[in-house]
Amino acid sequence: MILPDMLEAKKRTDKKSKFLYDEYKIDENMKIGKNKKYYIKTYGCQMNEHDSENLSAILEDMLYERTDDMMDADIILLNTCAIRENAHNKVFGMLGRIKHLKESKKDIIVGVCGCMAQEEVVASELKKKCKWVDIVFGTHNIHRLPNLIMEAIKNKKQEMEVFSIEGDIIENIPYKRENKYKAYVNIMYGCDKFCTYCIVPYTRGKQRSRKKEDIINEVKKLKDDGVMEITLLGQNVNAYGKDLYDDYGMENLLEDVAKTSVPRIKFVTSHPWDFTDKMIDIIAKYDNIMPFIHLPVQSGSNKILKLMGRRYTKEEYLKLFNKIKDKIKNVSITTDIIVGFPSEEESDFNETLDLVNTCKFDLAYTFIYSPRVGTPAAKLEDKSSMEEKSERLDKLNELINKYAKESNEKLKDKIVPVLIEGVSEKDNNMFMGYTDTNKLVNIKADKKYIGKIIDVKITEVKTWSLNGEVKVLEKSV
Repeated sequence: MILPDMLEAKKRTDKKSKFLYDEYKIDENMKIGKNKKYYIKTYGCQMNEHDSENLSAILEDMLYERTDDMMDADIILLNTCAIRENAHNKVFGMLGRIKHLKESKKDIIVGVCGCMAQEEVVASELKKKCKWVDIVFGTHNIHRLPNLIMEAIKNKKQEMEVFSIEGDIIENIPYKRENKYKAYVNIMYGCDKFCTYCIVPYTRGKQRSRKKEDIINEVKKLKDDGVMEITLLGQNVNAYGKDLYDDYGMENLLEDVAKTSVPRIKFVTSHPWDFTDKMIDIIAKYDNIMPFIHLPVQSGSNKILKLMGRRYTKEEYLKLFNKIKDKIKNVSITTDIIVGFPSEEESDFNETLDLVNTCKFDLAYTFIYSPRVGTPAAKLEDKSSMEEKSERLDKLNELINKYAKESNEKLKDKIVPVLIEGVSEKDNNMFMGYTDTNKLVNIKADKKYIGKIIDVKITEVKTWSLNGEVKVLEKSV
């Protein structure tokens, strides 16, 4: 049994990460899933979603088949997120439901993995109160899932293997893509920023970049397989290469990916501190790099930004924001904002509203601050009541919604390129897709357009989505 250690997870050394290409192995004796089914529930960010694509492929290598009905599963995995308390509560609520299922289905295998598993307090709770959970593993050893399953079956006790390490690069883990036309590609793992509120540097390890050759080869293969849109993933993609190369960074990688001629490229998530002028120039230069930037600001108050450890001021953020707006045609910029951070006063919150009024973001993901055990911010005095925080969030969201609608209004009657992905979730008679600025569009179209980028005329505007109609035949891509 290997338990997480937050102090160990915080350590950063000069030791170089290893590139390991043969760590993932499936022996014949591990192919135990014939006529059995697996169910995976994913919480959190795109990185977690991509991790679940790895988990699906591994289980299918073991001959399990996927089911969307948890009650029908022989193995259940909860791939968890540690960013906010809400996700924590959802996971333990789900575990309560699964416990009842396991009482009637004794042979079912239950696993908890991902970022929550990397937290000391969570691992301790699982060990003490959820002994019926069969396997617990973290973010560093996804490739060992078959071994953990086999050990749990053999030993008939909880197998907990959570490494608190800086981490290596494990290549050649298989994945099962959730979408035929859009794909995630990890370009780096971990984070060294240590924003005071964030648990990610502890749960994901140190910042470590994949080799550019491995990334480009993966992109080329995806393009050959018919993928139309690539999302480059990392906790802080703008810092790509800093740990690996002397003269090759995110702007170079973006250009090399663009030269593969994959139709659409985007990236998340960006830290303003590492967003260079060269990156902006490359995005503006290539038509297949989508004019969409997610640029978290978190607060409009310099006092709060300093307490958050964000390493930039409001003025520096606005300077970068304006450069992006000036240089990238028709760019869409979204952001993240936290309200109710410890020591946030009404004047600080009003500064955030002022920044939103200045930037008029296309969209923002807004949250009430959620303390994470082990982070510096969790030790700060919290001056605001939950009632005050909720009122601030409501006020902020009202403003965000106003500008989101205004941004969408600019597209009314315009013709925009849309990648059609499939049937709309809200109307089976409509198809859905996204513009090059990452806006959701519902369209009356023929199913022959699925997987193609077509020109669409926007006919109706809503706060969170658009309606449109096919304007011309599909573009050649």
